[in-house]
Amino acid sequence: MPKKKHSRSVKFLYGAVVTFLIVGVFSAGIFVLWASTLKIPDFNSFNERKVAQSTKIYDRTGKILLWDIHQNIRRTIVPFEKISRHVKNATVAIEDSNFYNHMGIEPMAILRAFITNFIAGGIRQGGSTITQQVVKNTLLSPERTIARKIKEAILSLRLEKKFSKNEILSLYLNEAPYGGNIYGIEEAAQSFFGKHASELTLAESAYLAALPQAPTYYSPYGNHRKELKERKNLVLKRMLDLKFITEKEKEAAGKEEVRFLSRGNQSIKAPHFSIFIRSYLEKKYGKDALEEDGLKVITTIDYGLQQKAEELVKKYSEEDTKKFDAYNAGLVGIDPKTGQILVMVGSKDWSGEPLPKGCLPGVNCKFEPKPNATSYGIGRQPGSSIKPFVYATAFEKGYTPETVVFNLKTEFNSSCGPDYKPIPGTNTTEKECYHPVNYNHIFSGPMTFRNALAQSVNVPSVKVLYLAGLKNSLKTIRDMGITSLNDPNRYGLTLVLGGGEVSLLEMVGAYGVFANEGKREPVTGILKIEDAEGKVLEDFTPKPQQALSKNIALLVSDVLSDNDARSPAFGPRSWLYFPGRDVAVKTGTTNNYKDAWVIGYTPNFAMGVWVGNNDNSPMVKKVEIGRASCRERV
Repeated sequence: MPKKKHSRSVKFLYGAVVTFLIVGVFSAGIFVLWASTLKIPDFNSFNERKVAQSTKIYDRTGKILLWDIHQNIRRTIVPFEKISRHVKNATVAIEDSNFYNHMGIEPMAILRAFITNFIAGGIRQGGSTITQQVVKNTLLSPERTIARKIKEAILSLRLEKKFSKNEILSLYLNEAPYGGNIYGIEEAAQSFFGKHASELTLAESAYLAALPQAPTYYSPYGNHRKELKERKNLVLKRMLDLKFITEKEKEAAGKEEVRFLSRGNQSIKAPHFSIFIRSYLEKKYGKDALEEDGLKVITTIDYGLQQKAEELVKKYSEEDTKKFDAYNAGLVGIDPKTGQILVMVGSKDWSGEPLPKGCLPGVNCKFEPKPNATSYGIGRQPGSSIKPFVYATAFEKGYTPETVVFNLKTEFNSSCGPDYKPIPGTNTTEKECYHPVNYNHIFSGPMTFRNALAQSVNVPSVKVLYLAGLKNSLKTIRDMGITSLNDPNRYGLTLVLGGGEVSLLEMVGAYGVFANEGKREPVTGILKIEDAEGKVLEDFTPKPQQALSKNIALLVSDVLSDNDARSPAFGPRSWLYFPGRDVAVKTGTTNNYKDAWVIGYTPNFAMGVWVGNNDNSPMVKKVEIGRASCRERV
């Protein structure tokens, strides 16, 4: 009996194996037959190629088109021999270092991508070679499915048999996206450097090779130029590792100062905001989705208000240039009840040219039009505009606006004496002594928290931070939406005078918490995102969080809107005063006069303005910057 049972098991296993092999062979035959029917189109007619479905960005009404991202695509085809060898080598080094050895695909890379996509439940990673990217960019439909990836691999293998490696690399370089509506290496070279692709230096080539992975994020006109430079250096390192360049060439390219021309798509409305939104989309949904999925993006921007804001920023910036040697400005306005961005002006003039004399982006330029002076990638010291968060923390601990501190000369380092010098035997240097001064060098004695905050007096404010606690104050700041001030060991008591770096967008969002009675709505620029079929990918939903108690928020608002308390410093009818309306306002100026801020709010609107220079050079008429200039620009 056991023998018969064993015999049946063997027969069953044998039958299963045979069946599996028959099905496998049949499936393989079908697959091979299907693969053999795939045709490779004519690659010579590039002008017929267009982005599958362009992403469109609208204002909050959904009627005003701010930016059709791939409208009027710019591409100039050049032969392979008219492309700098540096660009060819840089592209291979960073995109596909094994390009000249594989047959069109990298099986291990595809396997890694398959595992990642299987876990994610969709296409999240490509594992693409340069050959696959050519196929994807020019031949295939926009859907991202496993079937498409299989088709991509098959077409890549066939493409490698039809074209030489240099021809495939030429196709890639003439097709790669370099940002906005710029496609192909010749158009990129002309747009960014004003030269032909054949004339590009090693450093310029490394920069351009760094862009296609994430053209918006790495844009030389955006807020991630540091990251772009790091990726350029990575390109050079890869080139050295592959022996495309020598150590001497790498060092020379690393030191070369590369100047990007200030040219951009002039058809964009609300340009800094539109690029801010594109960067968000690229980060969340990927570059392919922007180019292929036909996204319809309804933003939060109020375009009528935006136009007025752009006019005012340009007008007053021109005055500030003459009076204070301040060449740039930025403005942000939000609805504090929703966190929605209503206006965003990232520079005084998007279409303007940077200052020509010795001006290199990020190196020595008082005015650059393209970088967004308001958003997260730009860190600026906020000066006294950070003070309300410290006072709010003190109020949470039980202090009140009528609590009194002494506005007197004070040495805050216990290792230093009243003469502001180190006490002998303490191993303290004179630089470590800390005795801040007031902007007017007046020390008036007893002063209430209300008057100290309203008049922005420094010494009492440092004492308030001491009472509130540095860690507690940083927690308040973080709870209210400012994420960049996260290292207590870095700031110390200088925090209350603006010793850290923040963005205007985060600052306005945090002030919006005061305006919204302590409730925080995350700052957003998106109302709705739909794909080409009308499927809603993202829809605005309020997410209120009580970041600060209501009573504390009201106390801060009461102080910042108290014109009587502020009058000794600003005058009774300053530009911070709005007759018949309670408007809470705070100014801020850094000690070195590199940054000037004004942030104000009502229950329905919060707005902030930054004035300064892109190269961090100081402004002149220093006293006026802190008082008169800020008053005149609110």
